[in-house]
Formats: sequence, structure tokens, C-alpha cells
Amino acid sequence: MIAIVRKELADYFTSIRFFVLFLLVLATSGYGLFAAYNGIRQALLESGAVTGSGFVFVALFTSGQGIFTLIFFLTILVPIIGIALGFDAINSERSNGTLSRLLAQPVYRDSVINGKFLAGIITLTIMITTTLLLVSGYGIRMIGVPPNPEEIIRIFLFLVLNIIYGAFWMGLAMLFSVVSRKVSVSLLITIAIWVILFLWTLMGPVLAATLAQSTQGQLTLIRISPLFLFSEATTVLLVPAYRLGFMTMSQAEMSYVIPNPLALGQSMITIWPHLAILVSLSVICFALSYVLFMRQEIRAT
Repeated sequence: MIAIVRKELADYFTSIRFFVLFLLVLATSGYGLFAAYNGIRQALLESGAVTGSGFVFVALFTSGQGIFTLIFFLTILVPIIGIALGFDAINSERSNGTLSRLLAQPVYRDSVINGKFLAGIITLTIMITTTLLLVSGYGIRMIGVPPNPEEIIRIFLFLVLNIIYGAFWMGLAMLFSVVSRKVSVSLLITIAIWVILFLWTLMGPVLAATLAQSTQGQLTLIRISPLFLFSEATTVLLVPAYRLGFMTMSQAEMSYVIPNPLALGQSMITIWPHLAILVSLSVICFALSYVLFMRQEIRAT
């Protein structure tokens, strides 16, 4: 499997696709820094960091103008990277005739799909890590405040959450790459699912209000979208003063809440269901891809 991983990594790093994705990473980092530069002052005032009761460094990832924060950009960028790395993982080699020749060698069939998925995860990790390092490095120079140990842990957990989120989209794209023999079909289906879930994340609160009477029922409907789960989990992780209970409370009830930041352990307990769902979705998508690929008949063309 190591040979498959090396071969896939070499193909990724020498392709035009990787160059375009890396440009998107740089653009996302730049937009994230620009949004943080314009909204960092208000974010620090709202978080209480100016008075010493909040977190300064993680505000770089959550501050911006409205919804246009680094979290919002990553919510869009990570699925694009995952889909780009997985939509033609199997069917492109099948259509080119290289898959049958590869399996004619002393290579286990499961090593092929495992190696492709692992190489995609490594590439995804490199790109997301590059984004966070760029924002962190230039952010330190911009605000002049280094992160404290808890903020470093929160940023690392944020990185892990991004990798899991990207693994879901790559597993989904790889699933349709196994099912469909045409690269265009697998790409269009995966993009269509992403667009539908993205629109549901934006318009879901309005539609859920007409479908469910209770606020908790509305939240359950909105959380069908992995995009909303990712956005909600990252907000809890990077904004310690944020609580999911605020969404189900009235303005009168919120006025009695003391905006103290949650400890790291409490934040992890809060987002544990979100993390479990994203991991489960990633495992299910890859497991289906694995099973279908192992049962497919592959002939030389």
C-alpha cells in the first residue's frame, strides 16, 4: 500500500489540480486575514478579550464582516478540496485502462483504494495545515499577541475537525467514483449534493420553521447538513463564550446568562455529538466505497 500512496502523492503534487487547489488555499488565507483585519476589533470587544477575560488569538479565525469569516471560507474550501481529490479516484483509471493493469501486478485490491484514500487525506491535511499556519503566522504579526497553550490546543482540534470534514467529502466523492464509470457523472452528483446541503444550511432556518413547531425540532432539521454541523462545532471550539443553548433561548433568558468562556473540556463535550456524526459519515462513505470496489468486476479494455 505504501507504493500506491507514494504514486498517488506524486500524481497529486505534479498535477495542475494541485496547483489550482493551492492557489485556492492562498486565496482563502488572504481573505481570512483580510476579514480578520476588518473585524478583529469588534470581535475582541464582544469576546471580552480587551478586559482580559477572553481569547485574543483564536479571534483571528472567527472575526470578520458578517458571515464572511475564515470558518465560512473553510466551510466552502474543504469540500472543494475533498471532492477534487476523490471524484475520479477509481473511474478515471478504469476508463484509461490502467486499473486492470495495476491489479494484474502483485498488488492487493484493497491496497489500491486504501492507498488512494490515505494519499488524499495526506494531501488534504497539508493544504489545511498550510492555511492555518499562514493565518496564524501573519496573524501574530498583525495583532502582536502569541497564542496561549489552550488556544494552541483549540487550533489543533480545529485542524483535526477540518480533516474529518474533508474526509467525509472525499469519501463521498470516491463513493460515486466507484459507482459511476464516468468521471463527469461522479463529479456532477457530488457537486449537486454539496450545493443542496449548502443551500439548506443558508435557508434551512426559514424552511425548518415551517416544518417544525419547537425550536429543538428546527435545530434537528438544520443539523441534517454536515456543513451546519461543521460550522456549529468550529464556532463552539474557537469562540469559548459561545453556547449552543443560546439558539434555543429567548432574548429575555439570554440577558441573565453570564458570558463566561467555556473550558476546553466543556467545549469538547458540547461538540462531541457533532464530531461523532462527522466521523460516522466519513467512515460510512469510505466503507461503502471499499465494499463496492472489492466486489466489482474489473476487466482489461
